[in-house]
Amino acid sequence: MTQPPDPAAEPAARNTDPAPARPAGVPAQPSPAGTPSAPVPPAAPAAPPAGRGAWAVGRELLRTAATTEPGRLRILGAVLALLVVAFGAVTALEVTGRASAADDVVGRSQPLSADAAALYRSLADADTTAASGFLAGTLEPAGSRERYAKDIATASRLLVKAAAHTDGSPEAAREIATLGEQLPRYTGLVERARAANRQGLPLGGAYLRYANQQMTTVLLPAAERLYAAETERLRRDDDSARAWPLLSLAVGLVALAALGWAQRRTYLRTHRVFNHGLLAATAAAGVVLLWLLAAHTVTRSGLEDARARGQESLQVLNTARISSLTARANENLTLVARGAVLTEDGRNDKYEAEYAASMDALTKALASARKLADDEAGRGPVDESAARAGEWQRRHGDARAKDDAGDYEGALDRIVGAKGSTGQSFDQVDAALERALGHEQAEFTRSAGDARDALTALPPGAAVLAILGAAGAVLGVNRRLSEYR
Repeated sequence: MTQPPDPAAEPAARNTDPAPARPAGVPAQPSPAGTPSAPVPPAAPAAPPAGRGAWAVGRELLRTAATTEPGRLRILGAVLALLVVAFGAVTALEVTGRASAADDVVGRSQPLSADAAALYRSLADADTTAASGFLAGTLEPAGSRERYAKDIATASRLLVKAAAHTDGSPEAAREIATLGEQLPRYTGLVERARAANRQGLPLGGAYLRYANQQMTTVLLPAAERLYAAETERLRRDDDSARAWPLLSLAVGLVALAALGWAQRRTYLRTHRVFNHGLLAATAAAGVVLLWLLAAHTVTRSGLEDARARGQESLQVLNTARISSLTARANENLTLVARGAVLTEDGRNDKYEAEYAASMDALTKALASARKLADDEAGRGPVDESAARAGEWQRRHGDARAKDDAGDYEGALDRIVGAKGSTGQSFDQVDAALERALGHEQAEFTRSAGDARDALTALPPGAAVLAILGAAGAVLGVNRRLSEYR
């Protein structure tokens, strides 16, 4: 049977519902006497302090470690090992850069500079040979044609080589492009001059003069600028190889000073004269520092010797050879033009005036080359060149006297004849200068190669010694730490 609801139980049932939330800011009211209060939840814990960064933690650990002698020794060992390793790493890095620059001097910059000078000589000799062959008559000698073809082939080969090694140099690339464009035009003018000369047409002389103008105003100036650009690159590489490794020296001195201080500190605290580990680290760092000084001194001395005895002599000898080639070309053109081309003031033959200027430059260059030559093997060819140049000038004077007297054939024989001619003297000057250039090139390569070799073993040697020195420093400090265990 269903019981009726008990009215007294209904309020109790309703009181079991959750109490409404108290508005924020309203204080809790005390419960009436005899009425049980609801449990109060515990207060939330306070927020932890903001976390410290790794650097802060590290500094705190270092401060804690520095308060004890073992901690201080551990810090000291780490610092010493780091300094020795840093010294080896910086030395290896700097010396590698200088060794690379020295290698560029020997294997890239100087050969490219020499190639640029050879390119100039090939172009100038081609122009000289073309004029000599023209003067020989309608049937150009086979030897003259072969020499001209060899000069043009050499110039083309050197142009290709230079283009492959410009390394993004805008100056060199610009001059190489000019030479590549203008050389076919020059050879075309020479071939037209030859064709007209074989037919006995006076037009051949005009074409030859146009070809010479193309050579002297476009090709040779471009080749000279290319030579100047490559020589400047050689100077930059030489300066880079000779620069003192100041950072390596500074780090080395700091490492040695720290090692010395650490050993003195050990002596004052233990009265032991030597700590074998620290002594080994000091010896390793000292060897690296002395090796660095000695190797770089040898490198600087070798490069200085290469610059003074080789590079400067090569530049002067190149100037002498270029002057002789220019003088020979102008001498030939004096007879080709027959006074048709005058100087700007209209008083003298243009080619004769340029011949005199070139011979004067040759004489001065030979005098400078003899002063720079430091042995008999270098002075001998220069003296021979000077003697043959004097003979050349005397024979040229005889040729000019015959030409002025109206004896063109006699003057021609004195210029391009087989015996007793200025052409024979020119060939002797050129051969002697070639021997002198070969000797100075060998001297430069030997001196610069010795300078480069002085740095070869230093980078790996410095790295190995630095590792051994760092290990010695750590072992030396650990020896002291073992006394606290």
